[in-house]
Amino acid sequence: MTLATRLADAPLRENSKEPGVLQRAWINRADYLYVLPSIVVMLIVIAYPIYYTIELSFFTTPPSLQLRDKIFVGLDNYSLILTSDVFWRVTANTFIWTIVSTFAAFVLGLGTALALNHEFVGRGVLRAILIIPWVISAVAASYIWKWIYHSNFGVIGAVLVSLGITDRPPNFIDSVSTVLPSLIVVNVWREFPFAMIMLMAGLQTVPDQLLRAARVDGANAWQSFWHVTFPHLQGVSTVTILLLAVSNFNSFIIPWIMTGGGPSNASHIWITHIYELAFGRQRWGIASAYSVLLFIIMMTLGYFYVRALSGAERKDRG
Repeated sequence: MTLATRLADAPLRENSKEPGVLQRAWINRADYLYVLPSIVVMLIVIAYPIYYTIELSFFTTPPSLQLRDKIFVGLDNYSLILTSDVFWRVTANTFIWTIVSTFAAFVLGLGTALALNHEFVGRGVLRAILIIPWVISAVAASYIWKWIYHSNFGVIGAVLVSLGITDRPPNFIDSVSTVLPSLIVVNVWREFPFAMIMLMAGLQTVPDQLLRAARVDGANAWQSFWHVTFPHLQGVSTVTILLLAVSNFNSFIIPWIMTGGGPSNASHIWITHIYELAFGRQRWGIASAYSVLLFIIMMTLGYFYVRALSGAERKDRG
């Protein structure tokens, strides 16, 4: 066999056997060295805390003991959580908070995005004003709304009394029946600008020629939206809803600052209840078990989020 023949057959012989995982890692060893510091940092600040939380969920840590004197109890923490009435009440609060906040913020953001998608005088100023709730500090917003809802000095109560609608200011965040809806209103007020921005970006991808063709065919505004605009918003809508759901599931600042979970656990959601168990009652084992359950839910939402992004990328490539 001549040298030219061997050189021509070399690529075929190389491609006939793909290198294994270890071989590819060795070939690309320089690339791994570049990201090694980041991997080490992630293991320290992410992987180890997750491992330690899972380990701690199998121990009990009564307030009378130090954390290093924890007692192994196996799955008792999980059994105690799942049989607790407080757990199911907090879980119901969490799902009501997440589902209602996500749906309301998305719908309000969609309506606002559709309205701002048309040209009119002052549109830029109105956009800037509507973004303010999202860009200001959540801590500042919580304290502002706490005073707005105040039963004695709140603006809403004073207006209602002055208009003769009610004889005394209502207890928005001091009543078991109204505290969670009141907090949801604050959360939606702060989150809908994010949905508005995402959906406005999605509206820019709707082809004008399709909208014009729908109008020529006699489609009204609703038919044009449902058959032309909405299909182009499905990808960004899915991503927006998942991001809002993840954010609401992890929401801590608004319910904790405004009510601290009260009154009578009526506004406790998972993340605030975990914080109270860990740092208020020093029940680290129970709090860790709660955290593990929350981590499983968050990983599930993360899985659907990645799938939604992958589906959107495949659709764009197609």
